[in-house]
Amino acid sequence: MKKSVLFTTAACCALMVPAVASAQDETIVVEETAVVTEVPCKTHYYVNKTDNWFIQFGAGFAAPFMEGTDSKGEHHAHLSLNYNVGFGKWFSPYMGWRLAFNGGPLHWNHEGHMNKANYVGANLDFMWDMFNSLGGVNEKRVFSLIPFVGLGGTYTWDYRPNNANILTDGGKQKHNSWTLPVSGGLQARFRLCKYVDFFAEARASFYGDNFNNIAWGRPVDINVTLNGGFTITFGGREYQQYNPCDYLGYIDNLNNQVNDLRGALGTTAAALAAAEAQLPCPEVPEVVPVEEGPAPLMATVRFSLNSSRISSMEMVNVYNISEWMKANPDQNVAIVGYADRDTGTSTYNMGLSQRRAEAVRNALVNDYGINPDRLSISAQGSEVQPYDVNNWNRIVIFNVAQ
Repeated sequence: MKKSVLFTTAACCALMVPAVASAQDETIVVEETAVVTEVPCKTHYYVNKTDNWFIQFGAGFAAPFMEGTDSKGEHHAHLSLNYNVGFGKWFSPYMGWRLAFNGGPLHWNHEGHMNKANYVGANLDFMWDMFNSLGGVNEKRVFSLIPFVGLGGTYTWDYRPNNANILTDGGKQKHNSWTLPVSGGLQARFRLCKYVDFFAEARASFYGDNFNNIAWGRPVDINVTLNGGFTITFGGREYQQYNPCDYLGYIDNLNNQVNDLRGALGTTAAALAAAEAQLPCPEVPEVVPVEEGPAPLMATVRFSLNSSRISSMEMVNVYNISEWMKANPDQNVAIVGYADRDTGTSTYNMGLSQRRAEAVRNALVNDYGINPDRLSISAQGSEVQPYDVNNWNRIVIFNVAQ
């Protein structure tokens, strides 16, 4: 980049009229402003919209508790097979949702007869990871307990034999029914690997008295299901995190730069006022071009430990660079990636810094429409450390390319 150096009129006039120039000397007082920000040093977690989606499938048993009795007037709960599938998302380390489907046959006694039916139900569950909430967030925790509550709908059909006392408008026995259960339960989750968990789950669903097409005795029918199966999480359980205190040193450094610029601005204003007081002056000499190296731009992109993913908070800096390049179409930008020294070997860090630079370039090209010919990338690894604080060097810095 070329920069022009001018002999100022203040210097010219100072050579011609030293006495007058000395009379214009002033004492410049620059007021420095210290910005004190009280930030709680607490780690915050968030989930990207594409992360922590999961599917689950399993099987087990259902035990309906209804008003029916056997020939001796005794209540019994008969076990039958139950099947379970579902999908959902953890939108934080503590809370998640899922849509779970359960179904299978039902068996119960009524007036000395074994009754049967089939059912299928869907429940929208809200889940709470108890261990992450009470014991701290740990993506690699082997065992977790997850209480949940849900609302849903159930369709029951093919009652055999049909001893229903709930009739249709035409006076005939009904052969199917819709019910809206409220349910709750507890899931025990065992981590098998980053992507797969084994779960064992108990759910109790509470129905109106028409669940089994018989309205008699207790006003609420209950169906208890016990299922075991597997949960597959796409991309593995992964939570992004940030701590505001990590940025306080960087903010203090920027405040110091602002105060330095204020001081330079005050000195320049005083010199300009002194020069204007001594006009007219001779012609300003011809501009002398001076070669300089690449000029750094103010925006940077910071990364988490051992990561080349651009967080939503840092994406605003990529956007700012794209807007600057659109406003300056004749300027090209060099993207330089770095890594801190605590991450790994120098060879690994070189690759990590390369991936960080490539991620920023891809975002500029794919998300903001910047011509890739205007971008160049380079990787410095951990051999070059722009900052004295180690974790500040997980960064990409932009330079104006020559």
